Amino acid sequence: MYQDGSGAENKELSTRVNAARLTDYVGKLVRLACRTLKMDGNTITVEASDGGQVTVFIPPNANITDPFIEVIGIVQNPTTVKMAACVNMGSDLDMKLVNDTVELIHDPRFYHKMFC
Repeated sequence: MYQDGSGAENKELSTRVNAARLTDYVGKLVRLACRTLKMDGNTITVEASDGGQVTVFIPPNANITDPFIEVIGIVQNPTTVKMAACVNMGSDLDMKLVNDTVELIHDPRFYHKMFC
């Protein structure tokens, strides 16, 4: 468990995902490392580490300054995430390495050894 900014305890931690894994996390909190492609009002289109495109609803106070970001948010549907927070990750991120890490996290051979 951890406490959010309001001091309330939250039992759910965010899992790192790519676009293909969003289907398994609808309604849940995730972390999506991605590259920003297009900003349009209150949405951005991003490319996830596996090359899939995702629409992200951003709050008015979102501070997106870098081409590569990690979106922390709730999965609305298999192609959309509602951002709760954003981590700017610079202008050079090895997306293949990120994707390989995401896939290892979800590999049943390792998941229960590392995360349970």
